[in-house]
Amino acid sequence: MFEAERPATERPGWILSTKPLPSETSTQRRREMALIHFFLLFLSVFPTSLADGVTPEEARELRDEVREMFYHAFDGYMEHAFPHDELRPMSCTGEDTLGSYALTLIDSLDTLALLGDREHFAASVEWIGKNLHFDINKTVSVFETTIRILGGLLSAHLIASDYATGMRIPTYDDQLLHLAEDLARRLLPAFETPTGIPFGSVNLLHGVDEHESKITSTAGGGTLTLEFGILSRLTNDPIFEQVTKNAVHGLWARRSRLNLVGAHINVFTGEWTQKDAGIGTSIDSFYEYLLKAYLLFGEEEYLYIFREAYAAAMHYLFNDPWYVEVNMDSAAIVWPLFNSLQAFWPGLQVLAGDLDPAIRTQAAFFSVWKKYGFTPEGFNLATLNVQHGQRSYPLRPELIESTYWLYKATRDPRYLDAGRDMVASLQYGARCPCGYCHISDVETHNQEDHMESFFLAETVKYLWLLFDLAAGPDNLIENGPYKYIFSTEGHLLPMTPQISLAREHCSYLGAYCRSDDFRWESRKSGISPHTERSNGTYKFYRAQPLINYPSGISSHDSSPVSGIKGLCPGLTQGQRFGLSYFSDSTEEAEYSGKGEANPDLSHSTVVVLRHDTEDNEPSVDPSVLESSDKQPDSYLPQR
Repeated sequence: MFEAERPATERPGWILSTKPLPSETSTQRRREMALIHFFLLFLSVFPTSLADGVTPEEARELRDEVREMFYHAFDGYMEHAFPHDELRPMSCTGEDTLGSYALTLIDSLDTLALLGDREHFAASVEWIGKNLHFDINKTVSVFETTIRILGGLLSAHLIASDYATGMRIPTYDDQLLHLAEDLARRLLPAFETPTGIPFGSVNLLHGVDEHESKITSTAGGGTLTLEFGILSRLTNDPIFEQVTKNAVHGLWARRSRLNLVGAHINVFTGEWTQKDAGIGTSIDSFYEYLLKAYLLFGEEEYLYIFREAYAAAMHYLFNDPWYVEVNMDSAAIVWPLFNSLQAFWPGLQVLAGDLDPAIRTQAAFFSVWKKYGFTPEGFNLATLNVQHGQRSYPLRPELIESTYWLYKATRDPRYLDAGRDMVASLQYGARCPCGYCHISDVETHNQEDHMESFFLAETVKYLWLLFDLAAGPDNLIENGPYKYIFSTEGHLLPMTPQISLAREHCSYLGAYCRSDDFRWESRKSGISPHTERSNGTYKFYRAQPLINYPSGISSHDSSPVSGIKGLCPGLTQGQRFGLSYFSDSTEEAEYSGKGEANPDLSHSTVVVLRHDTEDNEPSVDPSVLESSDKQPDSYLPQR
């Protein structure tokens, strides 16, 4: 029997579990909150008196305290909420918030593994493998289901199935992978749109409802590549990666001439319904997954798009050290606002190697935390006050995540001091009888009876990693066999040969295959004509990379891209990767890099590469060289 199913009197208890706090009278509660508010105010006014430098011994103590925080909340969920999705930590009850499938347990799996908790990691994997199913009449968010459920299952599968991780489960037989594939296939109908950008929601049993909204967010459509890409590599079925890559292409093709993307888009018409461009709400992880998809998969088209998008963001959105929201077409400021989801950005800049602005921005964001004890959802940079209607702190991890990455990059003790202050805020302001509560107002510190699953998947995970790094790391990430990419939900995605070098295998879409009869074909971006949908599932009969090579278009960057086989010199990166640009009149044109769309697409070159040379390198089939200003020799592929 899974331990959470036993009566409380029979249950041996989870590691480091704590007893619920005694009930409090309203008077006691008000007195306590007044003391907490005074403490946090004192912390913000006199930060140096409480942050003189975290010693290695204190780092170990803080790491152990964060571990206890995790188990206080995890125990509360398992005892009072499981198998509901999430915990109500004040009333010690459960609630279904996403799909009624033990969301918090799935989201917590790799944190259990990271903490070295073999017993409860194995028990959780076993229960999920035996009891979880997705053939339910539930309409779910494609984005949230992908990053929380699909990502949680894949990360735990990769840990549980690999002896090298030290967490291999002997009886495990790929149950989580089978569940992940089943779930992803139930999400595929969302991608059946003219633009390739998916609907925001899908019913797991019936597909997309006829009345489903056609408006989705940029983050919702562009933050699926990691999880779906890994699934393609693990199952040798390219459809999962192809639909998410098409979604990224669909969004990027509709960027403005400033290389900015808006917040919401119509997935049928491609029209932007909200043109506010920023790095926070509704857009944030679009940028994140561009860089991380390149780091994990090595596909340089993601790096190319990221560089273009990042340069535009830093030029139009960065108001050192803050970021604003602007109109994507004119760059006119529409919101001088810090919103809490922006706080992931310094951590992303660390991965991109842009440390100086990351340091300044994290310091600015952390000053808001110190002022209130938490970061509100919105902080108005014009009035320097909490934005009306955005006063809450729902236990978000983004600022803690960036603090961890900056400490990892710099080893500057200021980030340990910041982490200590964050632990104090959570312990004094958010701790509830059975877990940790949302803060409904960062100025009054009133609590709300809800705990998002990402508190266990990310918030405490990044805090634990921060202090473990300072204490002398002994964990899967720092000492394990692989480098890891963190998903936007904080799930551990290893850079194993099967995932990162999958292009070397012929069974995978986009592979560089050593086969005499394999042909590279180019056409407009989209799903291969050899794709067929049958009985609600997709099948690829043959791997065929889709690369679009329009000719006669200038660019500021025509240098060859190393590492990409089968691509032609003399073309822009956008041409190499088949990335098209849709003008305001929805005509498809290549973006020139100078903010101009080329209206003349009457001459295009289609290149079919075949492998018929002695060393199996791709050669050009001259019969398919159509009208072009370039000579055939200029199309010889790069090694």
